[in-house]
Amino acid sequence: MKAIAITPSVAGVKLVERDEPRVEAEDDIKIKVLRVGICGTDREEDAGGRAQAPSGQQDLVIGHEMFGLVEETGGAVTRVQKGDYAVFTVRRGCGNCLPCLMNRPDMCRTGKYTERGIWGQDGYQTEHVVDKEQYIVRVPRDLESVGVLLEPLSVSEKAIDEAVRVQSARLPDFQSTPLWLFGKRCLVAGLGPIGLLAAMTLRLRGAIVYGLDVVDSSTTRPQWLTAIGGQYVNGKTITPAQLGNTTGGMDLILEATGVPLVELNLLDALGDNGVYVLTGIPGGDRPLQIDGAEIIRRLVLKNQVMLGSVNAARDHFQMAVEDLQSAMRSWQSLVQALITHRYTPGQSTQAFESHEADEIKTVIEWSETS
Repeated sequence: MKAIAITPSVAGVKLVERDEPRVEAEDDIKIKVLRVGICGTDREEDAGGRAQAPSGQQDLVIGHEMFGLVEETGGAVTRVQKGDYAVFTVRRGCGNCLPCLMNRPDMCRTGKYTERGIWGQDGYQTEHVVDKEQYIVRVPRDLESVGVLLEPLSVSEKAIDEAVRVQSARLPDFQSTPLWLFGKRCLVAGLGPIGLLAAMTLRLRGAIVYGLDVVDSSTTRPQWLTAIGGQYVNGKTITPAQLGNTTGGMDLILEATGVPLVELNLLDALGDNGVYVLTGIPGGDRPLQIDGAEIIRRLVLKNQVMLGSVNAARDHFQMAVEDLQSAMRSWQSLVQALITHRYTPGQSTQAFESHEADEIKTVIEWSETS
């Protein structure tokens, strides 16, 4: 079967042949891959960045944003059956620490996890994949056209869920507001797919959503944000401090830029008792000069929380399924419009190396749906 692979630390993707996997264990599930999304992590791998091939292999099949059709299951499988749509999660636990043993490898304590398509395990940019039932999430048929968005949405779901859990544990008035995010001022920084999906999730919960980026307001992503009821903030003309002074401090900030200076400057927009969750991972090692004393004073005197969130567990994928269904009921054509570019496996070089101005989500189409 065909697959898209890289040689870690070497720039460029290539179309390769791999043996088709088989169901061998009672909890195995075989999926026919329909489409796989491309994100910044994939493009970093394509450029020769962080990646690791499976032990004993020179190449790594990339891709972690998958969606497909269940073809075959082992005899003990109950979560899905042949003909179901489904996705597999990404991270595989170390097998030693308690979070991983509880199927929460996103919170691995040892750092010895693997990630399909990224670190130590082949990914999903291929025709067929096999994995274990504990990593499967069934996808309703009404999400067939947008199911490939579930992995990036799961990242946003985890970040928002963690922020709300932190606030529930420390705010004395939290329990008096059953839907805490309703009416809260929330800033999403970086309007890539994760940022836009986070904005969508927050709007579903009734939040007042501001989206910060540095592109013209007439371009695709700000227009999409506005269409779901968000408000666009051009970071070229409005600083985080100016935004906070104009609107009032943000109750929640979700960062998805991966730009260190921006990430730190966003604290200027965070309000009293606010929570700030970071999802962007900066590249490079260029040093920054920051006013550390001022940052610490602000965090302490304003009761602010700053936390990081990475990857997602199966429960977050399930949250993503439920929210994606809600979003399709409210904004079906807009949600479908998030997938802006489609390529065949034979066009993989173009798909990975092109980055057009109107792109939101690019996918590789591996097979027609049935």
